[in-house]
Amino acid sequence: MHSFGIPDIVARWLTATCLVLGTYNPYALSYVHWIRDVPGQHSMKVLVGVTLLILHVVAILSATRSLGMIGIGLLTALFASAAWTLIDHHVLDVEEPRVFILTLLIILSTLYGLGMSWSHLRNRIAGQVDSTDVTHNSPI
Repeated sequence: MHSFGIPDIVARWLTATCLVLGTYNPYALSYVHWIRDVPGQHSMKVLVGVTLLILHVVAILSATRSLGMIGIGLLTALFASAAWTLIDHHVLDVEEPRVFILTLLIILSTLYGLGMSWSHLRNRIAGQVDSTDVTHNSPI
């Protein structure tokens, strides 16, 4: 059986970052810019848009189910305070609008990535296993 480790967390975070920044980023290389700036290709734009929507919903549901609203709030506060510290130490220049937006998007992708990893991490740390309540009401 595969043990969940750092490479798995990094892979989930990178996947979440690609999803978030592929949907929108302040450097004009995203789905939003493609549908706004490139004429035509309507069927492909709809296909990619629906796919991105599905992936965002999966990431949001995964994060909400594993972290809960309190966990999401606490992690958001943690990341916001970390960003504030970086701003105070002149590592981040949020006066530049693109840097500010990118910082928010990286926080979102980190929430997605941790949300997709948290059940595995909690299992490793505390030994608790998550399960979904499944009832057998099948008509078959």
